[in-house]
Amino acid sequence: MTEPTDEEILSLFHEPRTKDKGFTMLMNQYQTRIYWHIRRLVVSHEDAQDLLQETFINVYKHLNSFAGDSKLYTWLYRIATNECLRLFKERKRFLVSSEEISEKLIDTLHGSCPQDSDEILVRLQEAILRLPEKQRLVFNLRYYDELPYEEISKILDSSVATLKTNYHYASGKIKEFMIQE
Repeated sequence: MTEPTDEEILSLFHEPRTKDKGFTMLMNQYQTRIYWHIRRLVVSHEDAQDLLQETFINVYKHLNSFAGDSKLYTWLYRIATNECLRLFKERKRFLVSSEEISEKLIDTLHGSCPQDSDEILVRLQEAILRLPEKQRLVFNLRYYDELPYEEISKILDSSVATLKTNYHYASGKIKEFMIQE
């Protein structure tokens, strides 16, 4: 069985009698990708689940206004990324700095990894969490999700040149961190 196209999903969603079926198809097709995108940013499974739910609530509310200027998954990633940024902004009110948020995420990472986890992968995740927010977003979207810079540009509303620079700096910082110890 082949996966439905975005056009098929959208046409089902736009018809009142098949709206729920279209939305279910959309969730089935994209929820795993979106979950892991969120999870890599927020680390905690519980936070990722909450943000995934918020993301799909927003998608359901606003799917009728999807203009089709980008691919559907790009639009979904943008909503999910904005939900993550909203959470970070909310947490910044309670914490003094972005560094404190990163440290909290790193503590969560170490607390959630089983004893037998691959140490190199845990160190990679820690290195990523130590990046500034924008570099972390760009790195995750490019490295893990393998999105082209043009799509990342639409998700983060940033120029391709700026994204390439952010990715370059992020990669360098990660390499430096990995070599340190």
